[in-house]
Amino acid sequence: MSGVKERVKHIRKQFGYGLQIVLVGALTGTFAGVVVTLYTVLAAMAEEFSRGYYGFFREQPAFIPLLFAALLLGAVVVGGTLRFLPVIRGSGIPQTEGALRGLMRFKWYRALTGMFAASLFTIFMGLSAGAEGPSLMIGGACGYGTSDLLRRNALVRRYQITGGACAGLAVAFNAPLTGMVFAFEEGQKRFTPEVFVCAFSSVVFAVLVRNLLRSAMGLEIGAYFTTFSFAAADLTQPMFYLYVLFASAVCGLAGVGFYFLVFFAKRLFARLTFWKGVGKMIVPFLLAGAAGLLTAYAMGGGHEFISALGSGSAGPERVFSSPVWVTVLVVVIVKLLVTVVNMGAGVPCGAFIPMLAVGAGLGALMSYVCAAMGMQAAYADALVIICMAAFFTAVVRAPVTGVVMTLELTWNFAFLLPVLIGAAAGYLMGELFRTRPVYERLLDEMLAESAEEYKVRAFAARFRVKAGSVAAGRALRDVLFPQDARVTRVERGEEHFIPDGNTVLLPGDILTVEGEERAGGETAEALAETVGEETD
Repeated sequence: MSGVKERVKHIRKQFGYGLQIVLVGALTGTFAGVVVTLYTVLAAMAEEFSRGYYGFFREQPAFIPLLFAALLLGAVVVGGTLRFLPVIRGSGIPQTEGALRGLMRFKWYRALTGMFAASLFTIFMGLSAGAEGPSLMIGGACGYGTSDLLRRNALVRRYQITGGACAGLAVAFNAPLTGMVFAFEEGQKRFTPEVFVCAFSSVVFAVLVRNLLRSAMGLEIGAYFTTFSFAAADLTQPMFYLYVLFASAVCGLAGVGFYFLVFFAKRLFARLTFWKGVGKMIVPFLLAGAAGLLTAYAMGGGHEFISALGSGSAGPERVFSSPVWVTVLVVVIVKLLVTVVNMGAGVPCGAFIPMLAVGAGLGALMSYVCAAMGMQAAYADALVIICMAAFFTAVVRAPVTGVVMTLELTWNFAFLLPVLIGAAAGYLMGELFRTRPVYERLLDEMLAESAEEYKVRAFAARFRVKAGSVAAGRALRDVLFPQDARVTRVERGEEHFIPDGNTVLLPGDILTVEGEERAGGETAEALAETVGEETD
């Protein structure tokens, strides 16, 4: 009878814990939905405004020196901001991943307001800057803030940063499944019930808030890219898959090249130390000015460029009078160059959608090549989207996210199989050249640059599994242990053994946990909250 009572007590505790995650996730999603929706609306307005005044300078070239003077001043402002707020360098995705894995800590309100203002400023200044990466960081900061304001423990904080981050991405793209998949594949790199629940509740509430707010503002709430049509393409033809393999391999190879260029640019910019590092912002800002004067498609995230590549659009030929393939080639080269420079310099702006724009442009070029080889024009739209997924996957090394995002952005599931093939080809290209996920490597380099702040020490400790704890009664693979902690031994009565992912942890088990802990980290605290009390 006592065993039944204990079981009921355990179920009640687990239910209460799950309900807590759902409710805090709902608050996180609501908070992130409001802030990120406001941010994306302002980002769209800033991009449109920058296109307008760049158009003025193209028509009145005598005033171009004023543009570059403003860009130079903007570079100093952003560079000075990064000196005092280094956490907002780059897109913000690596920092957010570090926080949700318990590897980094930051003041959430400083990260939120800093990234909000700085990334909007870069978009306003006409840089190749997307809103999706900063949206993810802003959402993660909202999760961090919700957890802190409610005084949740370190474990719940990690869940809420995860939920806020995927909610931010979902709101930015209007792609809820993409946000959730990103949490598992790129964020935590594992699946646990709590991560699923917090991601689901945060994303649902965030997207609902987004749609309500945009509807109230009279803005569209539908799919992102509606200019692509796949109705005329017969996706059962074997020959089409040969074109897919060929084009995806080329785009995957280009993605690998982009990856190495980014870290080559980082090494170059690391040498620019004049004005205490502020000077390194001058190059991306002035380059953005030249690129924006050359083509409007080099500015902003790249939404208009991607849409222009669809058969339902007027096409990019409305900008240049040269052949379309020349136009696309110029835009791709310029977009790739300015995005590489932005990432290398650490400009606080998003690179998520610029990468997709480069991939889509490469897909358009490959569609022209394949058309010369005999491919029917009806397949061109599908090939553009497939190559976009291949390029993204080669760089980010998140194939499931790439596939799901591609389908959600076009809201067409008819070409699922060719997209899977394209993403697989991109991923294999990354494997062939042994590249790492770009955001993971960026995070490692950030941690290495802050070696004193995040100094690593090895640790080994023993924890007793407490009845009613998160770990009790669960398989090891379903428990969200800290990122750098490994359970190396389980003692169960007189028995002891090395566990695997299927090992079910029972109350009273003593776990030997080994790993690395960073200064200021919460590894021991998170382990105690997950498992139970530390024992000698």
